[in-house]
Amino acid sequence: MFRPVAAGVALAALAACGGADLPADDAPLAEVQRRAYSDGGATQIKLFTVLREGETQGLHTALLIDGQRRVLWDPAGSFSLPIVPERGDVLHGITPRVELAYTDYHVRGDIEMTVQTLPVPPETAARLTGLVEAHGAADKATCARETSAILREAGFDLPQTWYPRVLMRGFGALPGVATVRIDEATVDTSHGVTFVGPGAG
Repeated sequence: MFRPVAAGVALAALAACGGADLPADDAPLAEVQRRAYSDGGATQIKLFTVLREGETQGLHTALLIDGQRRVLWDPAGSFSLPIVPERGDVLHGITPRVELAYTDYHVRGDIEMTVQTLPVPPETAARLTGLVEAHGAADKATCARETSAILREAGFDLPQTWYPRVLMRGFGALPGVATVRIDEATVDTSHGVTFVGPGAG
């Protein structure tokens, strides 16, 4: 699928955690610091799971950590924007607009996203941020395995799994998790970003 270029930031879409190779160059630390963003609200994490109707394993897993800084762990993912510096599969400067763009980037046709939000103490958010930043870039098709391992290391009672759906179900069983399903009919496209190229998977 191709979407025409319009006003806003253009983004080249490729594939999800099993997709094509992408440049591995890390953004300069100065740019990461310059783009750092926090909304000053309650600390929480969001597990993103990309699903296709009829399949059983899931397509992609990512984790938004909303702590002192809002960062997105997108292991072996393909989402990128010029205004979002990336170091080792950690995207920085995740404003609400960027979060909306991330969701819209993945949702299309029979592909939807489940977003599961869990309030956490500031110490837990800081621990998770440290773990994802120390991890480095993930290998292809390891998004759920690496994310589940990181969550387990931070103290969450979850299965370590290769499969996004399995992680999603385990995460959804944790006390306090709120779950929202987003499809083409409900996705918010008010972010102002225009996608160019094949849609994400």
